[in-house]
Formats: sequence, structure tokens, C-alpha cells
Amino acid sequence: MLRKNSFVTLLFICILLLSKGTFLALSLPLSTRSRWLVDAPTGKRVKLHCVNWVAHMETMLVEGLDRKPVGDIASGVVSLGFNCVRLTWATFMFTRDGFLKLRVGESLEANGLAEALINMAKHNPSMINLTLVQAYDEVVDALGVVGLMVVLDNHVSRPQWCCGDDDGNGFFGDTHFDPEEWLQGLASVAQRFGSKSQVVGMSLRNELRGPLQSESNWYRYVELGAAKIHEANPNLLVIVSGLNYGTDLSFLKQKPLAVGEDLGNKLVYEAHWYAFSQGKRHQWEERSPNRVCANSISRFENKVGFVSSTAPLFVSEFGVDQRGVNRADNRFLACFLAYAVSKDLDWALWALQGSYYLRKGRPGFDETYGVLDTGWDHPRNPNFHQRFRLLHQMIKDPESNHSVNHILYHPLSGLCVQTIQDLENNDTAVVQVRDCESEDSRSRWSFRGNGHGDPIWLTGTNLCLRHVGNRLPVILSRECSDWETKWRVLSSSRLQVQIAAMDTQGEFQCLEKSFSNASSLLFTRECLCLDDSFCEENPQSQWFKRISTNVL
Repeated sequence: MLRKNSFVTLLFICILLLSKGTFLALSLPLSTRSRWLVDAPTGKRVKLHCVNWVAHMETMLVEGLDRKPVGDIASGVVSLGFNCVRLTWATFMFTRDGFLKLRVGESLEANGLAEALINMAKHNPSMINLTLVQAYDEVVDALGVVGLMVVLDNHVSRPQWCCGDDDGNGFFGDTHFDPEEWLQGLASVAQRFGSKSQVVGMSLRNELRGPLQSESNWYRYVELGAAKIHEANPNLLVIVSGLNYGTDLSFLKQKPLAVGEDLGNKLVYEAHWYAFSQGKRHQWEERSPNRVCANSISRFENKVGFVSSTAPLFVSEFGVDQRGVNRADNRFLACFLAYAVSKDLDWALWALQGSYYLRKGRPGFDETYGVLDTGWDHPRNPNFHQRFRLLHQMIKDPESNHSVNHILYHPLSGLCVQTIQDLENNDTAVVQVRDCESEDSRSRWSFRGNGHGDPIWLTGTNLCLRHVGNRLPVILSRECSDWETKWRVLSSSRLQVQIAAMDTQGEFQCLEKSFSNASSLLFTRECLCLDDSFCEENPQSQWFKRISTNVL
């Protein structure tokens, strides 16, 4: 993925971007219109699908510059399917003379990272004698060269790993979190990058938290910080996080931000969502994902999701162990994908880096949540592109005049349902799941009833899905009036993902994709975990989310 010849890589990426008419066609800056982000000059929707890239740790240096040339890393971000980077930064680097003057080589030496310094001399030699701030500039420039948008995230004040209730970086007035210095840092960074059009937004602060947090001080300082950014650089989106590690904006239901109208359609809210959010990881391991996912979605909607009815919501952090070995993370991800794709949210995955210069006192610390492997060469998960493909794509276009159709999406695999035979010459056809890469790899479906026992039609035809028998592949049929073609949603609560038809014995059989990666066919079998109790099998193999889309 990341090529040794940076010139060839850059040329390839530029051709790719131009051929696809992606970011380079945007004129920027971005603005907001109702719940959408739009290209301000044209009014066309722009969907952020980003990755987090860390630069807020003790070295105050963007991770990975000891592994690859910065241009190669930036090009690799594009090849992974992202169109932007959420780039973190620490306040002290822009406010304190000792850090403003500190050079890259000096920072690595001060942290005992002799090997990283040697490797950086191989891959990015021109950066070693730059100040940390100048090196940060170089990274932002490299991202802009390959057409990536940049969101600058004030992650911490004192450079360190984030986050904990007692780390001194949690809330205004905390040990290392002086509000006046924070405001100074926001203004300095907003002004510094005012001439770089690829920098489209700034977040006020990452994961406010800890014993000092209060709603009154949240309103006070968030409004001051938003005004400070907007005054220094009115082109930027101003991205606002709530309380409790970015999981709670519910207080806005009673009292909206007073500064919102003063920002001129630049206000965006952000939220974070992990399997471990609010201490819920154990539930993903111990209980049926049907109930845990439904409860998690309801909690997210109540705490933060509600803002998306009137303003853009940017899920600026979600993530999982990319090795695929964590049961809780695996189950959470299928739930998140089902929700985020159906809502067509803007998002940023945690995280790009395959390793850190230094974390928890360990040089070269391996980031299992990293998209890249430890060597920064390849995706850590070989199915990365397939799993996140549909999430990258725009599902809803507020300007579209096309009628709404539906995609049948299997979030556990990231695949879409598609027919596989020539329908013009067959009375029946089997269906399969395929990579959601293009229009050709996902069929459109019509649901003409209320979902309580109706055919599922292949759009533009008189063909419908038919259940043939237990553990047998489903087919497409022209006979659509009997019980075997009457499908209904059986899942509990608001999840609505298990789709079932009744067999000749009056038992429901659910649509399912095989756990086998070698099999792409869909079949039906007995429905799993419908009473939401614990069951040994994972019902997510039977999750098929109906995704409404008006984008061709």
C-alpha cells in the first residue's frame, strides 16, 4: 500500500483523485446546511470519512515519520479510502517557548528515542532540524498535496497519552488545562493555518471529562473557544464535543449554544463511541448483541445522536482492535456500522498509526486499534477495505432528485446483497453478498409494504426474494404471493435487522450469511436469540440492515 517511490505514489494518487472527481474538485471551505456538511461555494454535500493520526504524545511529533516518508503515509491514507485526517495536537506545543523552539531531533533525543531518530534520518531527513511546529506544518502540507482535508483536534494541553479522569488534562481549570492558555492555543493554531485550504475544521477539545466537569463551565468556555476560532479564521468548521469523554450533549435539549448563530453556519457537534464507552464492554461479551446493540443505539441517540436532526454530527472517534480477535469489539463494530451507515454519518476512525514512538514508557508501542500494521506497510486487517467500504460512501444526498431505494447491507461482513444470474433469461435466481464497492456490486430493493409480512422486490423487476427451505439458499422468484415470499422484521426494539419468512410448518426462518468467508450465498435457518437472552451463537450473522439511499 505505501510505496517506496514517493514520486510514483504521488503521481498515482493525483491521477486517481482526478479520475474519480473527488476532493480535488471541491473548492472549499466547508459550511453547514441543516444536518449536512456542504462545500460552501457550491452547496453540494461533502461527507467526511476520516482517520485519526496522532501528534499529541510526549514527542509532539506526528507518529510514523521514523517508518515511512511523510508523502508515502499521506498517499497511503488516500489508498485506504479516507478523504480526511483528524490530526491531533497538544496546546503546549503552540503556547510555550520551550516547545515552540524545540527541534524534532532534540525531542526524540530528550525522550531517549535514538533508534527512532536514526530511522527518521532515513525516511524524513529534512525534518530533523525543523522545530516541532514546522514539522507539523510539513505534515499538513503533505496531506493537502494528495487532496486530503484536515481537521485539527486539540487533544490535550500537556503532551501525553489520553485519556483519564485524573490525568490533569480533563476539564477547564484542571492541573494542566488552563483556560486562558487553551484559548491562546486555539487562536494561534486557527490563525496559523488560515492560508491552508485543506484545513477545514478545528475541534475545541477532545473528551472533556473528570471531577471538575460542569455544564455551566462547559457553556462558558465552549462559547469563548468557538468565538476565538471563528474570529481568527472564519472559514473553519468549529467542532464541539460534549461531556463525559465526548458521549453526552443531552443538556443542549434544554439550552442550545448561544454562540451557534454567530458562527455563520460553521457549528458542528462531535461524539465518540467505542465498545467500552460508559463501561459497557463486558455487555458485548456476555449478552446477546441484539439487546446490547439496541440499548447502545438508544443511549447514543438520547445523549448525542439527537443533534443530527438540526446540525451535523461528526463521530470523530470510534474504533476496534483491527486484528479481529476481540469479541466485544467485533460485536460492537457490526452494531456501529449498521447505525452509522443507515444514518450516513460523518466520522473519523481511531486510528491510522500502527505504532508509537513512545507510549507507556515503551518505544515502538504496537497500536492494535491502528489501521496500519506495526511496520506501517499494510492494513492490519486484510479485510479492512471490504469491511468499511459502504461506510465511506455517500448514502444520502440532500440535493438528489432520484427516488429512494434500499440496499440490503450485512454489517458483520460489510457486504451488500446482490443477484448473480441473468434475470432476463431465468425464472429464478440465487442471491449472494459482495463487496459494496460500486453500484454493480449491490442490488436495489423495494419494500412496498409495512415490513410485517410483505415481499422484498428487486427494484425495476417483478422478482422477489423467496425462502426455499431450512439451510437452503434463497432465490429470486416471479411467484410472489405465497408465505415463502412474505418477509418481516423480527428483531427487538429499534434494531430491526433480522429478516424472516415463514416455512410450511409455520416456523420463522431468518436470512443469514454463512460464517465461512469462502461462501457468498445467502440461506435461511432458524432465527437466533429472538428473546434477547444469552445464546452461544452470534445472531449478527443474521443481521441485514435495510439502508435507504437516493444516490445512484
